[in-house]
Amino acid sequence: MKILVVIPPENFRDEELADPLSAFQAAGISIDIASTRRGVCKGMLGARVTATHTLEEVDPGEYAGIMIVGGNGSPTYLWDNEMLITLVKYFHKNRKLVAAICLSPVVLAHAGILKGRTAACYMSPASKKEILKEGGYLSDSPVVVDGSIITANGPMAAKEFAGEIIRNLKS
Repeated sequence: MKILVVIPPENFRDEELADPLSAFQAAGISIDIASTRRGVCKGMLGARVTATHTLEEVDPGEYAGIMIVGGNGSPTYLWDNEMLITLVKYFHKNRKLVAAICLSPVVLAHAGILKGRTAACYMSPASKKEILKEGGYLSDSPVVVDGSIITANGPMAAKEFAGEIIRNLKS
């Protein structure tokens, strides 16, 4: 089983990538990392991770789900990325897992899949506005599971977020 992990090329939140990757490895789930460009991506706290795929190079049929990491780079690089929005729509339409943490649940809202659904996110004024504008509901819970959509509010919830993703994929 394989999951696509999407990160901003700069300023992703380190723990929101590291904690799930560690949990996926322990659970025997393989991953590919994609971003808006190939190569070394930089975390807010200094992590360096290599994106082996651009979003355009991804074949979504190869994956059981998609997980989108947050951080300060998410609004700049991911929120309005048409290719990422197309991928999210594909995963959702095909009843595959769609997960996003921190500021990245806004991508799900922009893809139209949060309309009438509840989500967690990092509650910045901009992220709250975008999710509500697209018809989503916000929860104060650290992690929210709404069908095959899993969202979380930030780095402190990364381990719980990873656990819910694994539960969803294994069920």
